[in-house]
Amino acid sequence: MAVPKRKMSRSNTRHRRAQWKASVPQTIPCPCPRRERVVPHRACTHCGLYRGRQVVDQP
Repeated sequence: MAVPKRKMSRSNTRHRRAQWKASVPQTIPCPCPRRERVVPHRACTHCGLYRGRQVVDQP
């Protein structure tokens, strides 16, 4: 297993960590009339539609 031979400086550590960014999740508009934003390949949490079919019963 690789073990660092020397301590990494704060500058180098922070420079490396600066690349760790959170990305905004991609969304698409739901085909229902409300046009809510939905994560792709997931059923709409508001109307229960997935690919034009009702897959989740909504109250």
